[in-house]
Amino acid sequence: MMDKDMQNVPSIAVIGSGYWGKNLIRNHHEIGSLKMICDKNETSLEAFKAQYADVDTCLAVNDVYGDPGIDGVVIATPAETHYAIAREALLANKHVYVEKPLVLEEKDAEDLIRIARERKLILMVGHLLQYHPIFMKLKEMAHNGELGRINYIYSNRLNLGKIRREENILWSFAPHDISMILALAEDEPESVLAIGGYYLHKKIADVTTTHLEFKSGMQAHVHVSWLHPFKEQKLVVVGDRKMAVFNDTKPWEDKLWLYAHEIKWEHNIPVPAVAEPEKVGVPQQEPLRQECEHFLQCIATGEPPITDGNEGLRVLRVLKASQRSLDAKGTPFQLVSTSDTGRRQVALAVEKGYFAHNSAVVDDGVSIGKGTKIWHFSHVLKGSIVGATCNIGQNVVIGPDVSIGSACKIQNNVSVYKGVTLEDGVFCGPSMVFTNIYNPRAEIRKMDQVRPTLVKKGATLGANATIVCGTTIGRYAFVGAGAVVNKNVPDHALVVGNPARQIGWVCTCGERLSDDLECLACEICFQKLPDGLRPIADGIINDR
Repeated sequence: MMDKDMQNVPSIAVIGSGYWGKNLIRNHHEIGSLKMICDKNETSLEAFKAQYADVDTCLAVNDVYGDPGIDGVVIATPAETHYAIAREALLANKHVYVEKPLVLEEKDAEDLIRIARERKLILMVGHLLQYHPIFMKLKEMAHNGELGRINYIYSNRLNLGKIRREENILWSFAPHDISMILALAEDEPESVLAIGGYYLHKKIADVTTTHLEFKSGMQAHVHVSWLHPFKEQKLVVVGDRKMAVFNDTKPWEDKLWLYAHEIKWEHNIPVPAVAEPEKVGVPQQEPLRQECEHFLQCIATGEPPITDGNEGLRVLRVLKASQRSLDAKGTPFQLVSTSDTGRRQVALAVEKGYFAHNSAVVDDGVSIGKGTKIWHFSHVLKGSIVGATCNIGQNVVIGPDVSIGSACKIQNNVSVYKGVTLEDGVFCGPSMVFTNIYNPRAEIRKMDQVRPTLVKKGATLGANATIVCGTTIGRYAFVGAGAVVNKNVPDHALVVGNPARQIGWVCTCGERLSDDLECLACEICFQKLPDGLRPIADGIINDR
């Protein structure tokens, strides 16, 4: 894939020389692009220095970033380190190749893509099978219509090992298959469902099956396992004209077969017409060598990689949706495009009827009502109940074991702690504060001293207000911005200040009442009772 006439082959540093890094080191050395190996293991570096005497080694990544002779960085470290290393490399004006997955969070992928774009640098993801000559041929046949309309795809990646503890089988095996499926579909799925089995560790899936549905009607599933008696790496593409099988465990000449099977209709009954299989010949080349050469070619020419940062982000979206479905015991998730200040983002809307942004976290054991929306970086902890049609803003924490009624609106930067209950229609202004321990100490655990706080129906808590625990806020009460409430507030009372004091009454609509307890906007009159006000309807006190 690299231009054989290309002069001045770019110089590469490989960061991480472990299980897969050593293969990247070998290929870049054979190509003549390897300048430096970076690893924190001195023993490994000594062995590589003996094997590749013409290559520099270092223990610190800063030595890579600071070397002006290095054009590109190849990152083959654990996935949780990808973002930090890749970001620093881009900021040091190095082109970057990252082994799969690109990163673990979509916001981090978007940040890397932005930096690479602004600095005109290459950002490439190691989705190896996109550079396998067999798959490249299969993709060509699919895109030129030889297979006809693709109905479904399935991919099996099964083996006994390599068993990991830093990631589950979904993140370890499935990125390659998802990358191939998205390339064949030329689209992202609308719906993702994943189920799995946990046999060796109760929190790390050993076997998963992921089902993808596309708006074209095409479906796909990915089955991965590191607890299988034999190795199987098979991709099956079923079109309405031909079917293709890519079996990567077969000898090279037997890896790709076409089946021109058809379904014919006789007397309104579908009848399969079986055709002889056809072997497809493809010149043999090492996929990893192809991938390494492609990275160097992109550095030299500036052309975008096949598996660039955007492709890595698309795969990451599917992985994240699959993981959330897996955590929710097979609940289907939809990938929904949304717009935020002109930037395309992806959010997840669970098919039970509520919406959760992709950066939000909803724990297991949580009940969310229909029509509720949960926005950026919010977290609903276990045991919590959130009613229908609520709007939960950014950076909100709910729980654990909190009850929130329907039609509540919680603005940004609010924490609704254990012990707090919100009835229907409560408004929590930006950055208002609940407490749940009256006299907390950092060094003394006092969660057995939680004092319950109740906010009754329709109440409003203004921006930056503080509600000291153990208080009750009455129905349709109004707490002014910045007020500190340390005692009960009657129904419809208007309170302000520190400590909060009552200065009047408010209507159900939020307007302040006149001295004779009438709402001039609604023309509703109220009567004072021991616990606050009640509206009067036709001369009778409304009993709620």
